[in-house]
Amino acid sequence: MSKADLLANTEKGHLPASQRIPPIALPYVSERAKQTLDLVEKFVEEECIPADAVYHQQLGSTALERFSAEPSIIETLKSRARSLGLWNLFLPKSHFSQGAGFSNLEYGLMAEYLGKSRTASEATNCSAPDTGNMEVLAKYGDEAQKKRWLEPLLRGECRSAFLMTEPGVASSDARNIELSMRREGAEWVLNGQKWWSSGAGDPRCQIYVVMGKSDAGNPDPYKQQSVILVPADTPGITVHRMLSVMGYDDAPHGHGHISFANVRVPAANMVLGPGRGFEIIQGRLGPGRIHHAMRSIGAKTNKNKKLTRTLPPTKAERALEHFAARLSDPRKTPFGAPLSTHELQLSRLAHARININAARLTVLNAAISMDLFGPKAALREIAAAKILVPKTLLQVLDDAMQAHGGAGVSQDTPLANMWAQGRTMRIVDGPDEVHVLQVGKGEVRRGDALRGRIEAQRARAGELFREAGLKRVDPLALGRKSGAGGKAKL
Repeated sequence: MSKADLLANTEKGHLPASQRIPPIALPYVSERAKQTLDLVEKFVEEECIPADAVYHQQLGSTALERFSAEPSIIETLKSRARSLGLWNLFLPKSHFSQGAGFSNLEYGLMAEYLGKSRTASEATNCSAPDTGNMEVLAKYGDEAQKKRWLEPLLRGECRSAFLMTEPGVASSDARNIELSMRREGAEWVLNGQKWWSSGAGDPRCQIYVVMGKSDAGNPDPYKQQSVILVPADTPGITVHRMLSVMGYDDAPHGHGHISFANVRVPAANMVLGPGRGFEIIQGRLGPGRIHHAMRSIGAKTNKNKKLTRTLPPTKAERALEHFAARLSDPRKTPFGAPLSTHELQLSRLAHARININAARLTVLNAAISMDLFGPKAALREIAAAKILVPKTLLQVLDDAMQAHGGAGVSQDTPLANMWAQGRTMRIVDGPDEVHVLQVGKGEVRRGDALRGRIEAQRARAGELFREAGLKRVDPLALGRKSGAGGKAKL
């Protein structure tokens, strides 16, 4: 097998990623970004995807082994990525000086390829939740916090976790967060529980970014919460267990169920200041949702990884590749005909291509809006992408699994695991319902203005009829009357 085989993506061989950028996005992509995009594609297809199987075997088999493992293949890939200049690609140049100098759009294109492999995002230091946590520290952290935590994270020397969701409340509404933060002198004392604490299982995790309630009596419910940095080895923290994602443990990253019992944290670890939690979290989640969406379009295959905030990474293009390969397999001839001649399968494959393209353009539009106008102005576009991409992904995966028959739901293809990962995308970083409500409210706010415009246009039409000396007539009017008098006159 040649390296050309590892890159082939058309019937004629390999068409580089830079030549497949949607034309609508091309004006916003620099030549440097195009060159890097091609490097990312080559690195993922030739080195990371083949390394994924080695990574999974190096994790071990028991829970203790899997959540203590540090697979050596990752360090090999990280060294290779650094030598290629593929490092910290995610920090947008419009807001941060610590990254590689790409826009949200440019990194979004790269994230699609990184999402095709379990190891690629971590190898390039672009995996969640570290990406979002580094953005928090870069944007909101003070100089001491940046030196202590941001710098080693940027160097890939440690990992981090993000702790927001709680088991006892509806955490999709962050006003419900209950973990208490009580100020005592030069410390904050934390008590409460968190779960779905992404990244907490990794033995390299050294810092938790924790959201809690620091001022429950504040009349403004959006100023009751704060974000604080908690070293993972602080006394009083208990990591009870890791949570599975439809049976997959997502080791060693994991999603922890953690309790805090009188955990004392220096006041200097408070990010931005007490009561600023909502501001910080909203700033963190916007870009992260776009990164996840693009990784989902690429489709990270991870036999033990949920589509986590690592958009989640997962699957649409990778699923389509498996789908097309299955249809072209000459050994598969149900009812005496190759799968590639079955019209239903071809229809599903065609719709997969169309829907993936539409989802990709939705995400790229959101990324361009963020680059031009900022994340806050692009909330509607971000929400639309967060809604559309997971649904598209799940439908493509379902059709691909159906075409594979029994193999599609087994460990012999990545499709079943990708589906499990993809399903979580409708929940993480805000459930579908929250984003649908956001988009719907945004549209209905225009209702009064739109009704006024429609009525004004009707009134203006009436004026034009009068000016033309015409009486407005309904072209379908019949004027029929029943009763004495016979037939209605027309």
